Amino acid sequence: MRHPFACLGFALALACPVLATAQTTTLAPQQERISDSVIQQDYGAYERLQARIKGLNDGGRRVADYHLSKAQCWLDVSFHEYTRNDRSAFPQAAMTESETLIAAMETRVSPLPNDTPLVNGAARLRPDLWDRTLALRQSGGFVCAAQKIACAEVELVHAGNEYNQQQWRHAKPYVQIAEDEIAEAQALSEQCHPAVAPVVAAAPVTATPVPSAVAPAGDARFVLNANVVFDFDRSAAADIRATGREQIDKLLHTIATSHLRVVSVKLVGHADRLNGTGKSAYNQRLSEQRAETVRALLVERGIDAGAIDVEARGDTGQVEPCSAKPHSTAELEECLLPNRRVEIVVTAVKPM
Repeated sequence: MRHPFACLGFALALACPVLATAQTTTLAPQQERISDSVIQQDYGAYERLQARIKGLNDGGRRVADYHLSKAQCWLDVSFHEYTRNDRSAFPQAAMTESETLIAAMETRVSPLPNDTPLVNGAARLRPDLWDRTLALRQSGGFVCAAQKIACAEVELVHAGNEYNQQQWRHAKPYVQIAEDEIAEAQALSEQCHPAVAPVVAAAPVTATPVPSAVAPAGDARFVLNANVVFDFDRSAAADIRATGREQIDKLLHTIATSHLRVVSVKLVGHADRLNGTGKSAYNQRLSEQRAETVRALLVERGIDAGAIDVEARGDTGQVEPCSAKPHSTAELEECLLPNRRVEIVVTAVKPM
């Protein structure tokens, strides 16, 4: 069960401009929410934020993305309580959480925040459910369950706010929503089998046994390889190609389902050659930024930061020269995609 605002927002969003700059959207003071004109003004604020969420989706961020889903769910619960004439600070606080995420996605902040604050002093109900959402976020099936997890976390805050205001009877429906969302997330996570990325964009994840002499006694050691590729001249998480994200998902899924313990992770960042002579320092920095982005994503997904080593090689590691025939600028950028990569090498052990 979801709140009704998404339909209202999307119905009107096509006529609303998408705001390009971050700003704080403020609802009318509680005592002024008595006239139609003031209420319509507040509705307009919701519609504009909804349009910005739509704009992010139009730009390629999936509806089921964890952060886009959380922004939507914060906006939904804010509008839900606003229409129920909640005169507390909750509608504004929830709206602000939504806008904070929207602005971060619009400006390509990396890594994006994963916390779910207990706004308006909401009670922390059901610690067991909070623990389950954390475990799911760290699981190999996170990519398939992200939308449900995000909304479950927001609904737990919603329930805690209702509990403070009107006790358990009013909190119970939102706890139920959270329970249902988490149950669905668990099922989706368990069924998650991300596809291996096409070889043309990135090599598939592989697990290669290493001679037992280098493994602790009684353990089998494996090396897993993957590549993550980026849009031209970009380095943020939002700039990773879908095939690259699938590579990360597949790698983590392999680690989880094979019950491997990660010993070390080597990340090697690369850039293509298009910035030309005299720009090697620029390409070096770009390759560093790409490697750091992948590092942040792996840490966010549960890999120990202390196990990760980062290296950047700028434009010295070209694997696709694209010199066989003339290209337009756009075609050349696409041809050089394999050079804009971060190589991932994971060494892991599996107890025998």
